[in-house]
Amino acid sequence: MDGEKDYQRKKDAPGDAPSPGAAPFASGEETDWEGMLNTERQRGDLGDMTFCMANYLKETMKMMFMMRSHHMLTDVILEVGTELFHAHKVILAAASPYFKAMFTGGLKECEMTRVKLQGVCPTTMARLMYFMYTGQIRVTEITVCSLLSAATMFQVSNVIDACSVFLERQLDPTNAIGIANFAEQHGCHDLYHKANQFIVQHFNQICQEEEFLQLSAIQLVTLIRKDELNVQEEREVYNAVLKWVKYNEEARRPKMEHILHAVRCQYLTPNFLREQMKNCDVLKKVPACREYLAQIFKDLTLHKKPVVKERTPNTRRVIYIAGGFFKHSLDVLEGYNADEKTWTQHAKLIVPRSGLGGAFLKGMFYAVGGRHNSPGSRYDSDWVDRYNPMTDQWRPCSPMSVPRNRVGVAVMDGLLYAVGGSAGIEYHNSVECYDPDQDTWTSVKPMHIKRLGVGVAVVNRLLYAIGGFDGKNRLSSVECYHPENDEWTMVSPMKCSRSGAGVASLGQYIYVIGGYDGKSQLNSVERYDTEHDIWENVSSVTIARSALSVTILDGKLYAMGGYDGTTFLNIVEIYDPTQDQWVEGVPMTSGRSGHASAVSYYQCPIHCDHLDYNISLEKPPS
Repeated sequence: MDGEKDYQRKKDAPGDAPSPGAAPFASGEETDWEGMLNTERQRGDLGDMTFCMANYLKETMKMMFMMRSHHMLTDVILEVGTELFHAHKVILAAASPYFKAMFTGGLKECEMTRVKLQGVCPTTMARLMYFMYTGQIRVTEITVCSLLSAATMFQVSNVIDACSVFLERQLDPTNAIGIANFAEQHGCHDLYHKANQFIVQHFNQICQEEEFLQLSAIQLVTLIRKDELNVQEEREVYNAVLKWVKYNEEARRPKMEHILHAVRCQYLTPNFLREQMKNCDVLKKVPACREYLAQIFKDLTLHKKPVVKERTPNTRRVIYIAGGFFKHSLDVLEGYNADEKTWTQHAKLIVPRSGLGGAFLKGMFYAVGGRHNSPGSRYDSDWVDRYNPMTDQWRPCSPMSVPRNRVGVAVMDGLLYAVGGSAGIEYHNSVECYDPDQDTWTSVKPMHIKRLGVGVAVVNRLLYAIGGFDGKNRLSSVECYHPENDEWTMVSPMKCSRSGAGVASLGQYIYVIGGYDGKSQLNSVERYDTEHDIWENVSSVTIARSALSVTILDGKLYAMGGYDGTTFLNIVEIYDPTQDQWVEGVPMTSGRSGHASAVSYYQCPIHCDHLDYNISLEKPPS
């Protein structure tokens, strides 16, 4: 019960100053003029005024620069190549720890009036000298490398910082690896860190560049081992490695086995692995790699738990909520930023609808099926729309084979599964899957039982269909789909029959939250241990409800909205399985039921945009 039918029926001392007669300095000692002046300043007499000349230092240094240009009072000559630079030791020492050590540290250069410098060109030395006297430096793409090298050698920190900022702003997929290497060579730790962040965030573009192909094997492994590598799917990392090997295959092929272990091959799909083992020429020449992939293929098809964790890119984590019902079907799309704890409005759905399913696949949010329920218009929908967070735009995709209201939606092996639902009074046991690369739907083996308001979840490449309504009864039964043999098998049923529950998987467990048992909304929560085929109760939510949505973020469950039998809710409750405890989160902007939700962990790379061009721009139904 999602509330639509009910609605249809109801319509954060100073020290003591010295005495006035105190002597400002002791006899026989150098006068502490600075201390005396500070003491006078603290007295604060009304007849006492202190002036600060803002341009004094600038004008003084300008005069020093003029004096240097005319060789006035200069006490050292720096010999750089064939050029001679007259300078004042005190200025050089003040601007550079290198020169301070040279002229004050007891070295032979202390007494020398002519010093020969190595490792810097005259033009760069002239620019540095200009900075030491004026505080100004001009950095260009042509001069930045020589300037940074010289500034590093002479320890002129301000110039180092200026060059680092310049290079940071120049970061681009074509030069990021080079900048990172240059920063590492010169000890620019902040620039090195930022360049590496850029590389990780833009891996899909970086791996298309010549610099990537020039990486050493060690550099490549270090990069692709990073948890925060921003990729939509592991296939992108695998393909990048293959491209790197092929760039110099004879020399690099022997290293491929070691490199392949840094790729998280457990997150490649069996179909992709099968195709690679059959057709990849490089793999055919490296039997050890084929054997490694064959073992992973076997583990995947046996539905073994991956021994490596999924990547966790340092990108914005956003929970998207689409559609729903409140008085009528909604066209809203809202995003909850988990870092800022704020809700933001995004582009509206093409067609308002409730009872829809939602999932993220390859950086895109899919809104699947549902019902358009508005005054004067009511119909169940076979519509599928794709939302691109980078462009804030919706595009229609190929429709499903049948309308599906209160459909269950999940992602497995890079495909989108639509499970059950209804079209009017016809309840479905049928299941179909969507290939985003081909924009096509394909039917798979139907479930044993028709299910409306079914909850679905995926664990270790097994798709579970949980509970629902078959047209007569609320269900406790659970079915499991094996993609290898295209078969559904029954597993242990829930403790409680329910439809319209919030369902999500975390680790080996599937959590089922709330729902409707045919008489009332539920607050009970149970979880299914997929490894032991048993159900157990955990802490209940605060408010009994059905037609809510549940999603996973940072190892916690977010239960959002729903219908309590009287009111459409905006409440968000967050469950920590390590504490077996629910706490209240930031509520949604308004109450609703029958909405879809999913989490975006990844930034959609530029190359994803081609997906939109494969989709027709057909108009929504009238």
